[in-house]
Amino acid sequence: MSSPAISSSPVQAHNEWDPLEEVIVGRLDGAVIPSSHIGVGISVPRSVAWIFNIVSGMRYPQFLIRPAERELERFIRVLEGEGVTVRRPDPLDGRVRFQTPHWSSRGFCTACPRDGFLVVGEEIIETPMAWRCRQLEMLAYRKLFKEYWRQGARWTAAPRPELSDQLFDYRFKLPKPGEPMRYVINEFEPVFDAADFVRCGKDLFVTRSNVTNESGIKWLERHLGDTYRIHRVESRCRQPMHIDSTFMPLSPGKVLINPDFIDTERLPAVMRKNWDVLVAPRPDKAPGPLMSLCSAWLSMNVLMLDDRRVVCETSQKSMIRALKGWGFEPIDLPFTNFAPFGGAFHCATLDIRRRGTLQSYFD
Repeated sequence: MSSPAISSSPVQAHNEWDPLEEVIVGRLDGAVIPSSHIGVGISVPRSVAWIFNIVSGMRYPQFLIRPAERELERFIRVLEGEGVTVRRPDPLDGRVRFQTPHWSSRGFCTACPRDGFLVVGEEIIETPMAWRCRQLEMLAYRKLFKEYWRQGARWTAAPRPELSDQLFDYRFKLPKPGEPMRYVINEFEPVFDAADFVRCGKDLFVTRSNVTNESGIKWLERHLGDTYRIHRVESRCRQPMHIDSTFMPLSPGKVLINPDFIDTERLPAVMRKNWDVLVAPRPDKAPGPLMSLCSAWLSMNVLMLDDRRVVCETSQKSMIRALKGWGFEPIDLPFTNFAPFGGAFHCATLDIRRRGTLQSYFD
């Protein structure tokens, strides 16, 4: 099939693997531990949930920030050395309290731009995130997005959610293995995090989670229209939040899956039919802080610089060996100290421009 001409828009990204040209990397200035709320607490690893309850709303201590910033700066130097333009959000003070008629909260941080913004083609979509503490996070990106918009990018915001108590189940308990899946949020209004979606050209894949409901998925389907198809990926995770430690497309025809959370027999039919399903090795025990917002499967949270080069965590030797065996070229960097702020390489970035055109990889 013929491909359209490459757009002159400064924003242009259709998948997770076209050559990366420009990226936003998060920042830790003003970072505050998420305010206590059931929507947050239900997603934190059970082993450290009590710590977050005690220190919620406080600034992250410097003994966590300093090593994470060193890793972040090294990551940025590597990206720039590979020819990628790196942009940063403005600092945002998470201690500032804000309120609506229904609730008040302090902020969080701008470490993970992947969560609040979805780039589909030439469009930046601000997502209606379900955590109250993240509702003003987009302000740190306004200067960048206005610049992109003036240069021809499309810029959309999904309807801002109320996030009133009607959205949350305050009696919620995590489902045990074998029990039907349930979530802390209901269908009161559309909410979703961009990090619950990954892009494969005209096809997007999503997991329902404790921050993304079916109403949010349907809103995005209607917004994108007939050009795109959205496929639901069923996860066995009992605390689902964000697809990029569960299901990660790496290149055309290759997808990495989490064997604890994904049943290959229940993958979307388009994926089972033509793609190689790569089963991630179990995460290696990694050094780093005890207080983490994330699961051990951050080993899967990799960033593709193109369809061969992949940025991954130095301590994950099993993953590095597997990536080499699958034909990729790992660029391994230390990043475990970033985990208390919500992610790894994929989470910490928002790819603004990848050199390529919109295609279908499943027809």
